[in-house]
Amino acid sequence: MRSIRARLTFWYAVAATLSFAGLSAIGGVLLKTQLIHGLDQLNAAEFRQLKAHIGDDYATVDSEVLENRLAGIKPYESVLFFISIQNPRQNDFLFNSPNLHGQRIPDVKSQRRFDASTPALGSLRVSEFLLPPYDVTVATSAQTVDASLRAYAVTSVALIAVMLVASIAIGLGLSRLVLRPIRAIRETADRIRSDNLGERIPVSDVRDEISDLAELLNRTFDRLESAFLQMRRFSEEVSHELKTPLSLLRLHAETILQDGATTHADAAIEQIEEIARLNRFIDQMLFLSRADADAIAFDLQSADPRAMIDGFAHDAEVLAEDSGHRFHSASGDAGLIAVEPVWLRQVLLNVLTNALRAAPPGGRVGLEAGFTGTIWRVRIEDDGAGVAGAELERMFERFVRLPGSDMPRGTGLGLAISRSIVRLHGGRIWAEPARQLRGLAIIVELPRVDIPVYDAAEA
Repeated sequence: MRSIRARLTFWYAVAATLSFAGLSAIGGVLLKTQLIHGLDQLNAAEFRQLKAHIGDDYATVDSEVLENRLAGIKPYESVLFFISIQNPRQNDFLFNSPNLHGQRIPDVKSQRRFDASTPALGSLRVSEFLLPPYDVTVATSAQTVDASLRAYAVTSVALIAVMLVASIAIGLGLSRLVLRPIRAIRETADRIRSDNLGERIPVSDVRDEISDLAELLNRTFDRLESAFLQMRRFSEEVSHELKTPLSLLRLHAETILQDGATTHADAAIEQIEEIARLNRFIDQMLFLSRADADAIAFDLQSADPRAMIDGFAHDAEVLAEDSGHRFHSASGDAGLIAVEPVWLRQVLLNVLTNALRAAPPGGRVGLEAGFTGTIWRVRIEDDGAGVAGAELERMFERFVRLPGSDMPRGTGLGLAISRSIVRLHGGRIWAEPARQLRGLAIIVELPRVDIPVYDAAEA
């Protein structure tokens, strides 16, 4: 049982049921004691009745006189009680009640009150009394006690079963109530992301371990928020601070180049290229920082993507031909998506560039686009060596380059930027092994806006 709620419910149900079973067992013992005590009281009362019948002069009268006196015992007494009067010195029975039918009441040496049982008489509660020179034995049937105890046992077992079910239900409710602060902590912590760093876990007025844990987590989130904000400010400030001197360096290099100083021309050209590359890198880092903070809002407009795909496919054919590859595309059916064409074209260009790098000379790169239900999907495949399964997700992280890249000066930010752009469009992007070709496939999905979601579900 991995769930804390399940474990709490289980142990509560076990503890409650065992406690109730123990109390039921103790109650059974007490009930039996009281019932047996009641039978002993009845036997004692019957003995007093017998003593009244035989009179106070029983020790001096003849045995025949005693028998005549005992003959006056009322019939119902003979039905309810088994009576035997014996003279132990003469080993002679002075009187046996008619309901004994010649049977003898069992005797246990050195005990005055005890339980006994015979096949003919059944279960008995026996009491022995001394009436010198006679021993008087009075017994009554204990079958009612046995029946009561059996009924009590059946009732207790049924109640234990009911208690088990009830304790499980109560345990589920109590565990849900007890774990409510834990769920609040989990849900709040799950909502605290880079775009929601200010939210904190509510702390109850009750000072207990849960409130201490909430305060500890809140202090941890405070430190994380401070560190995250410092990193974000650092990234933005570095981006802004570097752009100004780089712009000045580029301006000076262009001036040197325009002055016609041939000795410095090659160095100036290389300097301009390096500065341009650094500028692109800074722009990319600044974009990722703002995208992570959800500080970028695209002006999405509904459009049919076929025209954009056809235009991109034309440019892709030129790039593929220039790099010695073959390119084919299919744009699919008509429909509408919410898109910012410039940014989506950037995504497709990043993916296409990686596909052309991965494909061998003369290899193929394919693009397929079309609507499937409520989504629009673009699939770009290459004929390269592919990517290992463990790398399919990691390749979208920053500064991770695709295997087989022939551009060591690349920043490794293309797919990370593409994922941010697609996320800001409300879609998703991922990689998987190609289907039609033998390399890698990158899939981009965006929601369709001209078909409601419930229509697709009904279809």
